[in-house]
Amino acid sequence: MRADTPMRGVFMAWVVYVSRLRSTTDVRRGDLGHRRGMANCIVSERRRLTAIRASWLFDGAGSGLVADPLVVCDGPTIVSVEADGVAPEGADVVGLDGATLLPGLVDTHVHLAFDAGPDVVGSLATRDDEGVLASMAEAGAASLRAGVTTVRDLGDRNYLSLRLRDRSDQPTVVAAGPPVTSPGGHCHYLGGVAEPTVCGVRAAVREHVAHGVDVIKIMASGGNLTAGTRQECAQFEPDVLRATVDEAHRHGLPVTAHAHGTSAIVDALAAGVDGIEHLTFWSAEGVDCPEALLRAVADQRIVVGATVGLVPVAGLAPPEAIVSRLPRIMANHRRLYELGAPFVAGTDAGIAPIKPHGVLAYAPPMLCEIGLSAAEALRAITSVAARVCGLGHRKGRVAAGYDADLLAVDGDPLTDLTALRRVRAVYARGDAVRI
Repeated sequence: MRADTPMRGVFMAWVVYVSRLRSTTDVRRGDLGHRRGMANCIVSERRRLTAIRASWLFDGAGSGLVADPLVVCDGPTIVSVEADGVAPEGADVVGLDGATLLPGLVDTHVHLAFDAGPDVVGSLATRDDEGVLASMAEAGAASLRAGVTTVRDLGDRNYLSLRLRDRSDQPTVVAAGPPVTSPGGHCHYLGGVAEPTVCGVRAAVREHVAHGVDVIKIMASGGNLTAGTRQECAQFEPDVLRATVDEAHRHGLPVTAHAHGTSAIVDALAAGVDGIEHLTFWSAEGVDCPEALLRAVADQRIVVGATVGLVPVAGLAPPEAIVSRLPRIMANHRRLYELGAPFVAGTDAGIAPIKPHGVLAYAPPMLCEIGLSAAEALRAITSVAARVCGLGHRKGRVAAGYDADLLAVDGDPLTDLTALRRVRAVYARGDAVRI
C-alpha cells in the first residue's frame, strides 16, 4: 500500500484524535511532565510556613528546657526545631517572648458526652443524640482552649465521639465508643451492654470494631456514676474478661479496663489488658494494699490511668467515701511508681463540676504527689500519653515530622507546674486556636 493512500490518512487522523484526548485527560488529572512532547503544568500557590519563636521549649521527651527555640511548621506538620534558629524567608513569624512551648497535652481518659454538671447522668438522659453531639463539640472546644489537643474518649453514647474525629474544630479524638458493660452495670445507659458470657463479649467487641473504634474500654467493676453497682464488685467472670481481651487483640485493638475493686484488678491483670483506669484497690471497708498485686501490675508494665486533676469549686467536695480512701489510694500509686509502673493522667473530664473539660493542666501536681518528678509528670501528659493512645509516632513531642500540636504557656512548668494554666497560645494541627 502506498504511503499516501486514503487508509493512511484515516490512520493519521485517528492518532491525532487519540493524542488530543490523552492531552485533555492528562490536564484533568493534573499530570505534570511531558507526554508525546507536550508539557502540561498546573501551578498552585504554596502555603506559607509558620515560624514560632519562644523563650523556652519542653520537647516532650527530655528533662530540661531548650532556650530560644524556633519551631517551623508547614501546615499541620512540624518541619524543624532549632535553638536560636533563623526563620525561613517568607515565613509567618510568631513571637512568644517569655513563653515556654510544649507539645499539645494528651488526656487519656475523658467523657465528652458528660457536661461536667451536678447531675451528668440525668442531664445526658434529657438530650437526643444531636443535642449530645453539640454538647460534645463544645466540650472538645473547651479542651482545645486549655491546650489539650488530643483526648481519648473512654465512654460516649452510641458511638457519637467517632463523629468528632475528623472535625477541624476539635482535638484529635481517640474513641472507644460506649464502654462494654454488663446488663445494669456501670454506665449501661451509654449503650454498650453485653451479655456477660464469652460469646456475648466477643460479639460486643466485633460490633465496636465494625463501628471503627480505636480502643476497647470494659467496665471490669462497678462505678460511682451508676446506681446499683458497687466499686468493689467485679462485673464479669475471669474467662469473660479474657475473651474480651482476646477478641480485641485479634482485631488489633488495645483494651483498657475500668477497675476499682481488687478482685476486678486481679481478673483484668490475668486477662492481659493493656491498661487499667483508676486502679484504686477499693474494698467495702476501705482500700486494700496488696504488695504482690502491686508488683504484678508493675512487672507486667500495665499502664496506670491515674484519675488525677480537679478544679476546686466553692461548696463542692468529692464524696466522703473517696476522701476517706484517698490517702491509701495515693500510697498505693506511690508504691506502683517506685516499682516502675508506667503512669498517665486520665482526668475523667466531664463527670462532675470539679472535672471540667480541659482540666488536664491540674493533673501534674497530683502526679508529683505520687512521686513523679516535674519532667516525668509533663511526659506523662505528652509523649507517654501519646504512646498509650497509639499516637506516639506523631503526637506528644515537639520534633520534626510530628503534628504541629503546640501549647505555649507563661512561665517555666518545670519549676512551677501551675504555669500550664497560664495559656498563651495553642496550635492544633498547625492551626491557631482562639483562646
